[in-house]
Amino acid sequence: MELLDDLRKKYYDLFKEELNDYCIPFWLKYGWDKENGGLLNCLDREGKVFSYDKAVWMDGRCAWMYAHLSNLYGENKEYLSFSKSCLDFLNKYCFDSDSRMYFKVTRDGLPLRKRRYWFSESFYVIASIEYYKATRDIKYLSDARKIYDLIANIYNGSITDPFKIFPKTYPETRSFKSMAEPMILLNVSSIMRKYDKERESYYNKNIDLYLDEIKHHYNKDLEVMLENITLDNKYLPITSDGRIVNPGHDMECSLFLLQEALYRNDKDLEAFAEKVFINAINLGWDKEYGGIFYFKDAEGMPVESYEHDMKLWWPHNEGMVASLLLYKTTGKDIYKEWFIKITDYAFSHFSDREYGEWYGYLRRDGLPTMPPCKGCTYKGPFHVMRCLSSVIQIFDNKDF
Repeated sequence: MELLDDLRKKYYDLFKEELNDYCIPFWLKYGWDKENGGLLNCLDREGKVFSYDKAVWMDGRCAWMYAHLSNLYGENKEYLSFSKSCLDFLNKYCFDSDSRMYFKVTRDGLPLRKRRYWFSESFYVIASIEYYKATRDIKYLSDARKIYDLIANIYNGSITDPFKIFPKTYPETRSFKSMAEPMILLNVSSIMRKYDKERESYYNKNIDLYLDEIKHHYNKDLEVMLENITLDNKYLPITSDGRIVNPGHDMECSLFLLQEALYRNDKDLEAFAEKVFINAINLGWDKEYGGIFYFKDAEGMPVESYEHDMKLWWPHNEGMVASLLLYKTTGKDIYKEWFIKITDYAFSHFSDREYGEWYGYLRRDGLPTMPPCKGCTYKGPFHVMRCLSSVIQIFDNKDF
C-alpha cells in the first residue's frame, strides 16, 4: 500500500470538487472586471462587489493562479484570458515612473496608494513567468526578469530603492528586518528558476542568500521563527514587535524550505523545514476551539494586533500543503495527523458550499465575522486555490 493511499481515498475528491466546482468558477463569475480588465477583489459572501478599488498584488496573484491552473491541467483559454486581463491591467496602470508598483488603484487604474514593500512586484514577477510558460511569449519572460532583478537588487543592497519613503521607525533608533521578505523571494526565485533555465545559477546564488537570511530568524532558545529581528540578526524582546510570531508565515516558509531541500537533496535543510513546521503548529494551534491563531507572542505575552486570536483562511491553507508534503517526504505519522486535523477544521469552518469559495475571517470560536467576505484587499484567488491544487498534485505524485 502506498503511503498516501488512505489519505487520497478520503480527501482527493473533496479537494478536486472544492477547486473545480466552488473556487475556480467563483472568481471567473464575480471577480473578472470585463469592463476595465483585471480583478474586482472585494466580494461579499455571495460574490457581490462591496468596494471597486483594486489591490495590485491581488491582480498579480490572480494572473499567476489562472495561468498556473492552465499549466497544471492543460491549456484552458478562459483561464489564460483571465490571467492576461490581469497582466494587461497591471502593465497599463500599475507601474509608477520609478518602475515600482502601486499597492492600490481605482477600478479604472488611477493610483491610490503605494507602499514601501515590493510584494506587488513579487506577484507580478510570478504571474509574468507563469504566463510565459503557458504561452511562450518572450515578452512575459522579459517582464518577469526585469522586475525580478529590480526587487532582488533592492533586497541585496546593490541598488537603492527608487521609491523614497520614510521607514516605519526612525532608523537611527531602531530598525528591523522581516522574515516575509526572504521567504517570498525564496518562492519567487524558485518559480523563476523552474521556467528560466538560462539563469538557473543566478537564481541558485540568490536563493543561497535568502536561505541564510531565513535561518537567522530562528531562535533556538525559544524554538520559534521570529517575524522581526534586528539588522545584526538579534532578538529584541524589549518590544512586542520583536516577539511577534506568525504561525501561518512559518508554515508557508517551512513548505518553501522543504521544496528547496528536495530540489537540492539537502537533508539538513529538510530537517530545518520540519522544525519550523512543528514549532509553528504547536504554538499556533488553538487547543480550546481548534484552528490556527493569527499571531502569537514568542514569550507568551499579550499581542498588540487586534486580530491575533482570529482564524484566517490562509494559515490553514499553508498548513495543509506543508503537512502533507512533509508526510510524503518523511513518512512520519505526526504530519499525517496534522494534515487531517487542519483539513477537517478548515473545510468545516471556512468552506462555503452554498455560495462558493471560502470565508476569509473567523472569530476565535470559528464563526465568520459578520457580514462575511470572500475577497478583500488581502484575500483573493490565491491561497485557497494554490492549496487545493497543490494537495491534488501531491496526491498525484506530480510537481506543483
